[in-house]
Amino acid sequence: MTVPGMSGKRSTGYGRVLLKLSGEALAGEKGFGIDPQVVDGLTNEIRNIHKLGVALGLVIGGGNIVRGAIASQRGMDRVSADYMGMLATIMNALAIQDLLERKGVDTRVMTAIRMPQLAEPYIRRRAVRHLEKGRVVIFAGGTGNPYFSTDTAAVLRAIEMNADIVIKATKVRGVFTADPESDPNAEFIPHISFHEVVARDLRIMDTAAVSLCRDNDLPIIVLNLDDQGAVRRAIHGERVGTLVS
Repeated sequence: MTVPGMSGKRSTGYGRVLLKLSGEALAGEKGFGIDPQVVDGLTNEIRNIHKLGVALGLVIGGGNIVRGAIASQRGMDRVSADYMGMLATIMNALAIQDLLERKGVDTRVMTAIRMPQLAEPYIRRRAVRHLEKGRVVIFAGGTGNPYFSTDTAAVLRAIEMNADIVIKATKVRGVFTADPESDPNAEFIPHISFHEVVARDLRIMDTAAVSLCRDNDLPIIVLNLDDQGAVRRAIHGERVGTLVS
């Protein structure tokens, strides 16, 4: 895979993709829990991406149910809070799997926390084989360890799966010089380096995740999940969102 340049379309699309979704995306306007209507629309988009013939892995956060770091700030033991957050990602993964399979998409949930009644344990070679067989693989349970975010888990799984790109779907169109919701003068950044992201503390992902991408030459695209078809266009090689490389 050739890392794209600063302008124009990419010369090629991506064959193996890790899509990172926030847990909050599943909650919709409710802000908490799982909104079936939102998940229905989201799984339609994932199904359409899968039809492109892309090997697709998913990592979904758990912030719609519990965020370990925030629970810790409010007095809960950090390790216990983080494990609760990991369990939340498994709940979200099962919800996505259920709707995807109803829509005819062969799906596997693989979790870093062993619970064989619900999902397969994460085994790298098995996960790669699922992707080779055309199955969507949902990686749940984070890294299986406290103190690591789902962003870091997403990048780790992407590296292990030899993914071409990590696509982080958010509520904004990409990376800005400041928070566009609070600063009307915030400027959109179409392309930025890993070093600049860390140096300017832009927080598109935590520092550990960005550093892993940098050290393994794994580019990131940050885009707006609400932009219909944005993920598909990005996979095809169109200029969408912000490229971090």
